Amino acid sequence: MMRTKLLTMTMNMVLFGAAGALLQPTDALAKGAATLPASNPFAAPSTLPFHAPPFDKIKDADYQPAIEAGMREQIAEMDKIAAQKDAATFANTIEPMERSGQMLNRVGAVFGAITGANTNPTLQKVQEAIAPKYAEHQDAIFLNDKLFQRVKALYDTRATLGLDAEQNELVERYYRNFVRAGAQLNEADKTRLRALNKEESTLTTDFSNKLLAANNAGAVIVSDKAELAGFSDADIAAAADAAKSRKMDGKYAITLQNTTQQPAQVSLENRATREKLFKASTERAEHGDANDTRAIIQRLAVLRAERAKLLGFPNYATYTLDDQMAKTPEAAEKLMTDMVPAATAKARGEAAAMQALIDKNGEKFKLAPWDWQHYAEKVRKAQYDLDESQIKPYLEINRVLEDGVFFAANQMYGLTFKERKDIPVYNPDIRVFEVFDKDGSSMALFYADYWKRDSKRGGAWMDNLVGQSGLMGTKPVVFNVCNFTKPAAGQPALISWDDATTMFHEFGHALHGMLSNVKYPTLSGTGVPRDFVEFPSQFNEHWASEPKVFANFAKHYKTGEPMPAALVEKIKKAKTFDQGFATTEYLAAALLDMSWHSLGVDAGKQDVDAFEKKTLHDLKIDMAEVPPRYRTSYFAHIWGGGYAAGYYAYLWSEVLDHDAFYWFREHGGMTRENGQRFRDMILSRGSTEDMAKMYRDFRGRDPSVEPLLEQRGLKEEAPAAK
Repeated sequence: MMRTKLLTMTMNMVLFGAAGALLQPTDALAKGAATLPASNPFAAPSTLPFHAPPFDKIKDADYQPAIEAGMREQIAEMDKIAAQKDAATFANTIEPMERSGQMLNRVGAVFGAITGANTNPTLQKVQEAIAPKYAEHQDAIFLNDKLFQRVKALYDTRATLGLDAEQNELVERYYRNFVRAGAQLNEADKTRLRALNKEESTLTTDFSNKLLAANNAGAVIVSDKAELAGFSDADIAAAADAAKSRKMDGKYAITLQNTTQQPAQVSLENRATREKLFKASTERAEHGDANDTRAIIQRLAVLRAERAKLLGFPNYATYTLDDQMAKTPEAAEKLMTDMVPAATAKARGEAAAMQALIDKNGEKFKLAPWDWQHYAEKVRKAQYDLDESQIKPYLEINRVLEDGVFFAANQMYGLTFKERKDIPVYNPDIRVFEVFDKDGSSMALFYADYWKRDSKRGGAWMDNLVGQSGLMGTKPVVFNVCNFTKPAAGQPALISWDDATTMFHEFGHALHGMLSNVKYPTLSGTGVPRDFVEFPSQFNEHWASEPKVFANFAKHYKTGEPMPAALVEKIKKAKTFDQGFATTEYLAAALLDMSWHSLGVDAGKQDVDAFEKKTLHDLKIDMAEVPPRYRTSYFAHIWGGGYAAGYYAYLWSEVLDHDAFYWFREHGGMTRENGQRFRDMILSRGSTEDMAKMYRDFRGRDPSVEPLLEQRGLKEEAPAAK
């Protein structure tokens, strides 16, 4: 299944919004860190292993002063580079820029992690205060003409400078980033751009905070336990705990996940409860209250279109894809729209099977979207004699992590893991592991934060607390965040197969960060195009069902017995079950994203609900039973998470991931030799060269879409693929 989760690739894009407006360097700014007391934990590098953050010493009050001091420090550093009398060289311009902003990087990485996974009203106020200031900070760098002229001089003469391949890529990246940020605009346009960027940074922060509040407020509260018929004892205990945490003792709370459809729909027998949960999900940010996001969305769509026009592009989608693998919105749209007929045809077949079961049972209603998950599970049981309740006892989360996720990394790359209980964490739920390379050398820290809580935004993601860099001498400190329902005290920590696959997915991102072997921070780890970054993560999902790996972790939580062979075989046979639904809900969301960001300035402000309805109808993907995975009003990826005009990237990357997996099939499967090749040619390289070339060098050719169609069970439904 397509993993649709929010990867926070960069603190800049996700935490503070898009790059913003001008903050002029002054004598006060040049004082930099001198204004930050030494007692602030961010004033100096952490003394913990790997420079891990000292979470036991960090207080909410430490963030804003450190961020502001870090911005002042970096502005002073950039001003010094720009003011040099000597002609620009790689050593006196690019390398100092790469070394700049170390305090800001320290505090920004931690602040981004905390505000995503463990926020509170105080930190949200800091976000709101810092967002426009950070936008100004970004433009103080990218709209500094003296600085740009030094970068341009290097770019124009790069062929004569004797640069190695990584240095050449870095010079090209800096030049491209400056141009895309508006460095070539006239002063009047720069002034307008600064205002747009500053406003966007504020709006994206507001959207994220409103949506978190809407998610929490949208929890369905149940008084009568009978309404939870179908829930297991563990589910009921978890719902009671969730209500208790809201000071509603004696009641039950079904909390919302970030997606349209909710995991609880699978087991809820009460149709009225399912409908209530579905409506709570789809209307969570549309109540006309303080948490309604639609006015923000209207303004963001117009603002982004205007910014794209200023920068010379007809719309924001064209601007965004200009430096991605897809290159144009048309290429991304074609990949998606070509799949719509096959996906919807398969989904309609799935719906017909469910309706037939409803009719057979004498239930007199037409399948509705709140019925899909529930009856899909019943059809799966009827067709394959398989349901989630049979699988879950074999998926205890710690065993999935250590005997599954970590075991696969050992088999592929030789990595080993040791839990560290001496490293401070920001929440007691988190586990920390030291990662060792195949030669036994210590190479990284990995933090696992899997349980849902009200202080955590929805979805699942990976990010760095410390990035890998040969130049800076830093080793990676990475974390994975998910939103699995935490079991009540005394209950086993059992997860679904989808949750287990999510763990493999997010750890694929973690591997991309941990196995990075790059000199320059800008090119390191997951700092790659959006439509490539999901390739390593989705590729890693394949190992969850690899027989050797699966047998190692899929063991009964009570007895330790392996999953029976007959049940394993049923899972294999049901592999493409419900893929019509999964593909259709994804495509609907991805095409919505592209449509919003294909609007030009002349389109003006759109009615959010009307635009969504018309878009889905025009693109022939408006199946009432299969709503978009994210409706516009709670589509955090594109309005608050850096994936604007980029949600297609999961599908683009999926073409690569299945095609690469077929290479493994053709060359002996999961072997250390094959893993080393993938590590050397993909995972360790960051974005040190063109991504299409990187993939061709690994695969020996351009990727084929055929493996994707086959893996999704769409090949027989699809027109001939090119």
